[in-house]
Amino acid sequence: MDRTQIMPRDIEQDIQAAGLKVRTLIANRHPKVAFLLGSGLGGLADDLQDSVVIPYTDIDGFPTPTVAGHDGRLVFGTLNGVDVLFLKGRVHAYETRDFTSFKMLIRTIKHLGIETLFTTSSSGSLHEDMPPGAIMMISDHINLMGTNPLIGINDDDVGPRFPDMSDCWSNTLRQSLRTCAEGLDIPLHEGVYVGFRGPCFETPAEIHMARVIGGHAVGMSAIPENIIANHCGLRVMGCAVITNFAAGMVGGEHLSHAHTLTGAKLAYENLSRLIPSFVKTLS
Repeated sequence: MDRTQIMPRDIEQDIQAAGLKVRTLIANRHPKVAFLLGSGLGGLADDLQDSVVIPYTDIDGFPTPTVAGHDGRLVFGTLNGVDVLFLKGRVHAYETRDFTSFKMLIRTIKHLGIETLFTTSSSGSLHEDMPPGAIMMISDHINLMGTNPLIGINDDDVGPRFPDMSDCWSNTLRQSLRTCAEGLDIPLHEGVYVGFRGPCFETPAEIHMARVIGGHAVGMSAIPENIIANHCGLRVMGCAVITNFAAGMVGGEHLSHAHTLTGAKLAYENLSRLIPSFVKTLS
């Protein structure tokens, strides 16, 4: 086989160019933590002080979200006295067959000096005691997407061919978030996130399977960016924002993306208190 047919496009030059452009726009700020915001959660970035907004479309190679609730913007600013970066919107695996833009986004923020990635993702609950509006800290995941963003030739300068995923959702960061939630009296669930590729919602049989194999919440994101981030050396923390009960549970409720956006609002107040507290632990 011709090796050039399976080699990924070299994005290192694109990352260097993107990093230079962003650094110029944000001047002397040096955030160490980035938050990747899921459907309906972009408003969390509105609380930043002295913010600088950069549309993804202004940076060559960055993803272009196509789903409602994902603006596609970098927002730099100060939260609770700490410089932070918010990524408003993501591209999901069901929107593309090419993970290059995923890698471009995550590796660029790593290039900028980000050390910690905190992801939020709208998710369906697999358990009756975790209703819409709940927040579930992700302790581990099960990848049922049928793909992996690291498939192909490995870039050894970025990370190892076989990344260790035993602590892919950082236990240290989870302990910090748990302490913050207790201090604010915010209920915080913890469990395993099961990822399907989508874009259709899961069937009742698939949900039954996800429960049987140990899942607590289900969604269509979080896992690809976790894998990419771990591969390039970022610490990762994540919360599944429960927007609905999954298919076949609690009265056969009809599922839709509008339902997801509405459900995300229920958790917004607690997240808007929890995230500033967590940021303070990183300063």
